[in-house]
Amino acid sequence: MINMWWIYIVVPILMALGVCGFLAIVGVQTSWLTHKTDRRAEDMYDEFADPRGKRRRRS
Repeated sequence: MINMWWIYIVVPILMALGVCGFLAIVGVQTSWLTHKTDRRAEDMYDEFADPRGKRRRRS
């Protein structure tokens, strides 16, 4: 039988690096998605508004 004692050291290190990497990615995405912006809904309305001819009245 081959003695693979080093696997008991390498696997926990790789798992710890994987967890740290995941937490770093999640933290970066969270800060990127929740950062302050100067854009408001009122400012973006013209960009997303329907053209005048396509507007319909709701009754």
